[in-house]
Amino acid sequence: MAEQEWSEEFRLLRAEASSLVKTIPGTVSSVVLRAGDRSVEISWTHQETSTTERQSPPREEESADLSLRSIVAPLVGTFYVAPEPGAEPFTRLGSRVEPGQTVAIVEAMKLMNQVPSEWSGEVVEVLVGDGQPVEFGQELVRVRVTDA
Repeated sequence: MAEQEWSEEFRLLRAEASSLVKTIPGTVSSVVLRAGDRSVEISWTHQETSTTERQSPPREEESADLSLRSIVAPLVGTFYVAPEPGAEPFTRLGSRVEPGQTVAIVEAMKLMNQVPSEWSGEVVEVLVGDGQPVEFGQELVRVRVTDA
């Protein structure tokens, strides 16, 4: 491989690795780049916190309502309410959700990451518009949790 081609391959590889490191939460522990036959290996330590710890503090008017829970973005990306353009949304205001049910998708690096509900309940608020960028831990959907 010519030196110039190798340099371009390495530059593209480095840009891809840099983008991944910025997108995925956690502390990077190692990065391995190879230019010949392109390769990227990134290792990081990611200490998952519970959704309760990541959610924003409740608004003043909601602080008395302990049945409200927030479903938050698991990573930085783009929020989508449906599996594809024109499809029915995963959920709507007033919809009933169950634990494990997908309520949205967050796309990052062309990967579609399903965002599930952790609780049974009713969707009382969708806080982000379709196609909008979201940050790690940002509130996406609020659910009024039910015991049933």
